Amino acid sequence: MTRRASLPGADELFRANTPALSAVRQVVEDAPEVSKSIGVTATPKTKKGVRSTPRRRVTSVDRSPSGRERHDEKITVYLSPDELFDIDQARLTLRGDLGLAVDRGRIVRESIAVIVADLEAKGDQSILARRLRGI
Repeated sequence: MTRRASLPGADELFRANTPALSAVRQVVEDAPEVSKSIGVTATPKTKKGVRSTPRRRVTSVDRSPSGRERHDEKITVYLSPDELFDIDQARLTLRGDLGLAVDRGRIVRESIAVIVADLEAKGDQSILARRLRGI
């Protein structure tokens, strides 16, 4: 007889007690839409592909960084030690001088939102276009 205790696995310890967000989205997407003005029920279009959630085209009016929410998409960006130091210094400055407790990811998302908005507004004369051209 073994004296070793039987412990639960990681799947049992970290399982979700509430339905996953993707399951809730799927239920909402599968529900038929009813037009109040003409009373017509539209059947949802189903696409077969890799992406489970539809792409949402963001206009400049509602473009804002996502902030503190779960992000399903991910990219990997390699930074030099100096660039990473600059992001950490910005984070500490925001926290110490301005009282804003933000993480590095939030700083990056905010920066991307600012750069993309500038690119859409100024086009060829945007800061991003000029820096990438080396001007």
